[in-house]
Amino acid sequence: MFKILLLPLIFLIFLTGCSPFGGLNKKTNALADGLNPKELYQLAEDNINAGTLDEAIKQYELILALYPASKYAIQARLDIAYNLFKRKKYLRATLELDSFIDRYPSNPSTPYAYYLRGVIAEEKSKSILDNIITDNAQRDVQSVRDAYQYYVLLIDKFPDSKYSKDASIKLNLLKNTLAKHEFYIAIYYTKIGSNIAAINRVKYIIENFPNSPSSPDSLHLMALNYDAINAKKLAADVRIILTSSYPNYSPNYSID
Repeated sequence: MFKILLLPLIFLIFLTGCSPFGGLNKKTNALADGLNPKELYQLAEDNINAGTLDEAIKQYELILALYPASKYAIQARLDIAYNLFKRKKYLRATLELDSFIDRYPSNPSTPYAYYLRGVIAEEKSKSILDNIITDNAQRDVQSVRDAYQYYVLLIDKFPDSKYSKDASIKLNLLKNTLAKHEFYIAIYYTKIGSNIAAINRVKYIIENFPNSPSSPDSLHLMALNYDAINAKKLAADVRIILTSSYPNYSPNYSID
């Protein structure tokens, strides 16, 4: 019985090049064109330098498929995400980074993955018309909120990372954008006569984004809305705070 089973196995080994895994090895070599992971990675880098990002991504994906345990596979995952970002494929890039973080929660490159998620979310919120005609604080700021949360997670998990230092700077800018967005909403509520809603929005700004550039205008708008509901004492108290905190203040907005 043993001889009967052995003969087919010997025949299979002979067909696959004297190795039970010969067929798999030949297939791998064929897909890689005989290149090892280092050579495939260099080929991808050459494509990057030539500006053919899609071809580079294919090379990185080939490394993942054929050499998933190699050190080049780890870097390839990040490179795929970065180059998808450069191609403005933001959702796919973010999903790649999510996968990287789940797979390598403590890898030395993981702080960069957190950081790049924030950068991508920030980029999604921008327009080429910003600072000329439009203002990203006037649009949907969900991607700004996403970026804010990504940077907060990065700082919490990797406080000593070099990326966390830059993320801290970015957080201040994002706070200003979020505060300004809330202020625009408060102005809208003021215009339509929803004074309590406007006051609540302004309170949210002061409590959550203290000392932002929108703070003095927010206090001024709060006082106007207290006037509108005949809350004179509250309006006066707010103006005292405004004057003491910002003695040279003059309104920087319009509700007309």
